Amino acid sequence: MKHKRSNWLLRVYVVVFLVYMLLPLVVMGGAALNDSRFPSVLPWMGLTDRWFVDLWNDGRMWVAFRNTVLVALAVVTLSVPIGTAGAILINTLGGTIRSGLYGIMVAPILTPGAVTGISTLLFWNKYSVPAGLHLAVLGQVSFISALVMLLVLARLQTFDHALEEAALDLGASHGQVVRRILLPHLYPAMWAGAAIAFFQSTENFNTTLFTRGTSDTLTVYVFSKVRSGITPTINAFALILIGTTIVCTALYEISRRRAERRAAAESDAAASPVGETAGP
Repeated sequence: MKHKRSNWLLRVYVVVFLVYMLLPLVVMGGAALNDSRFPSVLPWMGLTDRWFVDLWNDGRMWVAFRNTVLVALAVVTLSVPIGTAGAILINTLGGTIRSGLYGIMVAPILTPGAVTGISTLLFWNKYSVPAGLHLAVLGQVSFISALVMLLVLARLQTFDHALEEAALDLGASHGQVVRRILLPHLYPAMWAGAAIAFFQSTENFNTTLFTRGTSDTLTVYVFSKVRSGITPTINAFALILIGTTIVCTALYEISRRRAERRAAAESDAAASPVGETAGP
């Protein structure tokens, strides 16, 4: 009886949690399709696509989108090598030096974005470097690279250092050990770090706001639209992003399951001759 009650409470909790998470997205999507000047679902004024048309014709939004993608790609390009190198360095150290360096490299994550943005702007202003997207990249890299470092550092905990010693004993150079043994082991964490760096960059607002100069990114663009009077075009844009995310997630899951089935089939095919030989 108690077990059934626990299952019932768990199901209720899951339903409430999903409603809490998904209902705002449903309302937002409905506002993008409602023929009303204001982003709302009630009262329902009729189905329309006018907000998607206005979004398509919004040149400033497309410029902000391009800037956001360029900044995010630059952040990934810098954050992944820096974070990976930092993780490898910390993993080779020990004692107080390791703890101190780890604290220094993790500190930017705990720093408020506004502080990071203002500090980046003031620092580079001393060297007569004007504000712009390049400073937005540097400001974001200062803390996003630490996130990459944490992912790679966690992956390093499962690395067998005996492989390095064996490769060195067999005559491999340190560069070959890194390229052929260490980095292949770290690739999953590096790819995950690249994905996190990209999305962290696209959603960053505080740091970008102080370092962007006169350029727009999507977060700054949405902020300016909210200040000047938000319209359902923002809801239309959010609906497109959500739809794209769902499609990409579904494609990834389909690809992953196909890869698992293919690996299972290859494993069965490789094991079947052994079973036939052992049978007689």
